[in-house]
Formats: sequence, structure tokens, C-alpha cells
Amino acid sequence: MAKLTCSDYGYDCDFITEGEIEHVIKKFGQHMEEEHGIDYGKEALMQIILRKCGC
Repeated sequence: MAKLTCSDYGYDCDFITEGEIEHVIKKFGQHMEEEHGIDYGKEALMQIILRKCGC
């Protein structure tokens, strides 16, 4: 299970997604691009998740 929130990355935004890693990457990536205009690649989001969980 993984969880990412916009507020963890300095955004004044209530968006939270959690679940399986692939789901979180897809949903967080879509949200960031659509709402904040930032296009994170799958690899970048995977690194964020890995750093957050300490894996």
C-alpha cells in the first residue's frame, strides 16, 4: 500500500490517493498534471513513493 498527498509536497490542496502502487502513481500523476500543471513521469513518482516509505 502507498499513499501520496499534495500537502506533503507544499501544495495548498486536499488531494490524497492511496492503494496499490500502480493506482497511486496513476492517480497522483493525473492530478498533478491536471490541477497543478506538473507532469511527473512514472519513474519520478515511484522514487517519491520509495523515499517516503524508506524502502
